[in-house]
Amino acid sequence: MTNLLAHLAHLEIASTDVDASVEFYERQFGLRVVDRDEDGTTYLRCWGDYYTYSLVVSHGDEPALVNMAWRTTSAEALEEAAARVNAQGIAGTWFDKRQGHGRSFQFTGPFGHTMELYWDVPKHSAPPELASVFPDRPEKRSSHAAAPRFLDHVTIAAKDVRAFAAWYHEVLGFRVMAFTELDHADITVFSVLTTNEKSHDLGVVLDSSDRGGRVNHIAFWTDSVQELLVAADVLMENGVHIEYGPSIHGIGEQSFLYFREPGGMRLEFNTGGYRNYVPDWEANTWRPSTGSNSIYRNSAMPMSMTECFPPDEGKPSATEEGVLPGTEDALVNPYAQHGQG
Repeated sequence: MTNLLAHLAHLEIASTDVDASVEFYERQFGLRVVDRDEDGTTYLRCWGDYYTYSLVVSHGDEPALVNMAWRTTSAEALEEAAARVNAQGIAGTWFDKRQGHGRSFQFTGPFGHTMELYWDVPKHSAPPELASVFPDRPEKRSSHAAAPRFLDHVTIAAKDVRAFAAWYHEVLGFRVMAFTELDHADITVFSVLTTNEKSHDLGVVLDSSDRGGRVNHIAFWTDSVQELLVAADVLMENGVHIEYGPSIHGIGEQSFLYFREPGGMRLEFNTGGYRNYVPDWEANTWRPSTGSNSIYRNSAMPMSMTECFPPDEGKPSATEEGVLPGTEDALVNPYAQHGQG
């Protein structure tokens, strides 16, 4: 299949308090506001992203993923991707022009996640006071202590991890890079997919919710582990609770840090990781005991990390379908045992 998608371009999330979320992204995390609609919807950018904005925050009654936007590899790839989605019986919507980019095709996938594809997008032009002395940089490096360089990935939740991976691979050409199965049952609880050489720009965790389209976290990239550790210090000293990390994932080998913003959304700050250029890569299957989540195998992931958004009251994130007796706790959080987190 022709490579249809180039990379994740921007995300839109819902917040119960847009002003509080935007203030956090600006003052605590170092993003920059570039535009704001009359209804309060706000557009923010990472200093190193090549397009006008990286993140959109709009009002919602609960934290949620509203839209994930991906740039295609060409105008022709956009047409082909839309045709392939339509061939699956999914009717999308064409837009002639949207905020910050040109013609696009938006649809809701089989597991309830809204996705937008486009090709035409203007190159970001920094205002004179933010112009970098380095020609390849879209604007100068932020002076904020955290300040992610790029939007990195999004990890969603779905009832069937392997079916999700198969659909996005077969229809849109994502490469499936890895799976995680339980140690004591053949139940897949996690997978990562990519449109390029990164270990992933799309992740999927197992979900029991009856609500489609849920998300586990959105992630941003920084240049070095040292910058990530400084960001952890700055966040903590300004009253932000660190939910999980810093540590290193086994799958992907990125250093990571998780926390939440005031609107409720979980954020990951990460760096490092491998690059994979193998065109016929076959996804390996990891287990929690082999360090899929924590390469050092010397911690336990908090149960709060299984929470996805929007919340589904009374239900864990991991599915209960096909649970074997004695595996219930491991299925909900396979990394809760010390040494697997």
